[in-house]
Amino acid sequence: MINMKLENKVVLITGGSRGIGKAIGRLFAQHGAQVIITSKNGKLLKKASVEINSSFCIMGNVKNEKDVKQIVTKTIKKFKKIDILINNAGILPEMKPLHKITENEWLDIIDVNLNGAFRFTKEVIPHMQKNGGSIINIASDAGLKAFENFYADGYSAAKAAIIHLTKVWALEYAKYNIRVNCISAAVVDTDMTQKFWLNSKKMIKLTTKEHPLGRIGKVEDIANAALYFASDDSSWTTGAILPVDGGVSLK
Repeated sequence: MINMKLENKVVLITGGSRGIGKAIGRLFAQHGAQVIITSKNGKLLKKASVEINSSFCIMGNVKNEKDVKQIVTKTIKKFKKIDILINNAGILPEMKPLHKITENEWLDIIDVNLNGAFRFTKEVIPHMQKNGGSIINIASDAGLKAFENFYADGYSAAKAAIIHLTKVWALEYAKYNIRVNCISAAVVDTDMTQKFWLNSKKMIKLTTKEHPLGRIGKVEDIANAALYFASDDSSWTTGAILPVDGGVSLK
């Protein structure tokens, strides 16, 4: 029998229609949480909602301030609170050197991967100030260290900013018993990463070799770490940056 670590908790997950977001939603629902997932892709969102028990879906784009406000308002209206926010929505750019990136490409990456987390955190914080809560930011090792020939400068910059903001927000809102923590992932097997690092046997072999523990990450690896930060097991933990990366950040 599962020890219900999130019973009666309300969790809002951005980018919850697939990959890491959907895996977090699935695990949290198993632990008794009421899960709300968001995505700009309505078809994938509805499909994911069916797969996740005790879930509710709201379509919206993290780039759109009105969408973000509407998602938070609808969640509060229906469930009266938000206990946990997972800032997970993100995109990977077309890999190219800095001097070949257009300004629109740069701004788009920053808007989704950084500003999206700002928008949701800004809207959710006032509702958490009453009874506390947990905010979990999903970042990347690309924000912890530089990788040769990675060619994703905007993505790296956005994730580095998220990592630092985790510490800033943790200090800023600790007095309200709002904990803010961050998971820094390496390559996790999702449909997004399959387009870049897992699109051939050769690439899978090379990518696997980059991880000292000898395997590519699974979405469940990230979901399990998120469960720790969301539950009372981490009640005395805030501002933490947890690499869940098979040892990549140690190299």
